[in-house]
Amino acid sequence: MEGTLLRRYGGFYYVESGGQVWTCRLRGRFRLQETVFLPGDRVEIKPVGPGEGVIEELKPRRTCLKRPAVANVEQVIIVFALREPPPDLELLDRLLFLSAVEDIEAVIVWNKADIIKQDYAGLPELYRQIGYHNLITSAHTGQGIDELKAVLAGRVSTFAGPSGVGKSSLLNAIQPGLNLRTAEVSSKGGRGRHTTRQAELIRLPEGGWVADTPGFSRLDLPAIAREEVAAYFPEMEPLRGSCRYASCLHRGEPGCAVVAAVEAGLIIKHRYEHYLTFLAEVIAGERSFP
Repeated sequence: MEGTLLRRYGGFYYVESGGQVWTCRLRGRFRLQETVFLPGDRVEIKPVGPGEGVIEELKPRRTCLKRPAVANVEQVIIVFALREPPPDLELLDRLLFLSAVEDIEAVIVWNKADIIKQDYAGLPELYRQIGYHNLITSAHTGQGIDELKAVLAGRVSTFAGPSGVGKSSLLNAIQPGLNLRTAEVSSKGGRGRHTTRQAELIRLPEGGWVADTPGFSRLDLPAIAREEVAAYFPEMEPLRGSCRYASCLHRGEPGCAVVAAVEAGLIIKHRYEHYLTFLAEVIAGERSFP
């Protein structure tokens, strides 16, 4: 029987197959090989008793995220707050960059619209103009929840973003009765407290799956060539081939079309600064290439 791995707890793996959740253990060879199973994995199981089974095979993955650790994701719902914790735009751009590298669609959800801080009110439009799909929501009032449900329907999604922005609250609003743990933002430093301890795949009433995952604050970039970094910034893509030098990395080389666009206000300054940060990280990591 083929099914979807929902979660792991201790030495047990919970797999949905045929409309039933099976409590499974691993076949011995997987334990010997120390194979890592993730929520979202497609697996084959063999029933060994009422509601119990053994995982016999791990199917090839379409995608695989490391943090949050989820397999076969089709879209990432990146949640940031329009209040506290203050939006970390470098983290946002990092998540957008990583989603593009993994060829996973990204949707930005700006939560806490009911208590919006005016300093952040322009961010959704700013990222919409770049070309990203944006939603504005409030888990408290229900604003944007129906639109978010429509985005999630029929797809495998994961929520990502820092702690305290309301990921679990949004999931509770999408599926009342889910009762995922939530917590207030800490008064010390304005940072959110972690409420989700491990990744878990949840089936939604409208169809589709969503992973509720622990919050995080930093992600390492993958090993890619330095020339590829600009391709994952959509506002730079139209300028490809417009620089004086074909090998231009947009770090101030003569005749750089990207730098000219930044100076003209056509590319947002903080996005360009984050591009330089990511480029430097990728170059620093090139020594680890095989």
